[in-house]
Amino acid sequence: MDKNQLNKTPFTMYQVDAFTNRVFGGNSAAVVALKSWLPTETMQSIALENNLSETAFFVPIEDGRFHIRWFTPEVEVDLCGHATLAAAHILFTELEPKRTDVEFNSLSGPLSVKQTDSLLTLDFPNRMPEKNTDADLANKLEDALGCTVESVHLSRDTMVVVKDEQTVRAITPDFAKLDALNMFGFMVTAEGDQPNIDFVSRFFAPSQGVNEDPVTGSAHCTLAPYWAQVLGKHRLTAQQVSQRVGDLHCEVSDERVYISGQCVTYLRGTIEI
Repeated sequence: MDKNQLNKTPFTMYQVDAFTNRVFGGNSAAVVALKSWLPTETMQSIALENNLSETAFFVPIEDGRFHIRWFTPEVEVDLCGHATLAAAHILFTELEPKRTDVEFNSLSGPLSVKQTDSLLTLDFPNRMPEKNTDADLANKLEDALGCTVESVHLSRDTMVVVKDEQTVRAITPDFAKLDALNMFGFMVTAEGDQPNIDFVSRFFAPSQGVNEDPVTGSAHCTLAPYWAQVLGKHRLTAQQVSQRVGDLHCEVSDERVYISGQCVTYLRGTIEI
């Protein structure tokens, strides 16, 4: 056997479909639980090798808490909802099955996840957007998205409100034009047409190596507060209408957004580096 092969370190990796109750739905994330951090460039290489929208790594810290980091195939990001949900799911089902809550430290501060029956609930920051007044940006977004834009709102991500759910579903973006705008990500949203869905969305982040993210928990830190204000309600049901489809339940307070969903484990395996 190759001597280098003998010196490789194995790590257990899981793949989880988040914000769904079925395999092949929602958004898939890889999860790697570590005892201590790998070099950042190694974690970035693992995320690139996985080629999923996010790979989450977490390590234990004091008082039963963990520190979590998220990587797209190209960059480390400051917040990711579906991969945090996936990490908590693995902790609760595989690593510490008697546990039903966890607090993660992160680049976005403390984030907690609690399990109630089949639902996991993220406690995330409220990122209410500000309305954009730059007409040039709106025109560029109309050109890149190929649809009429009702309004544009800015937070970490750029939120684009369009006429209706069908418009959201029909969008075929020009990803090169979106990438050229040099913004983190773009969420396109409208009020839901279905009786039990308050709002729908899709999410595009070509500059982060993810043309379309199937279900984006962190985007709902902005989407949910906006629609809560528009619709006059603080509890909302959302659907991200990508090809895989994801269902989210949101509750909005002044400073936090609680985002709930389900998870399904798809894969357990070993990586060697």
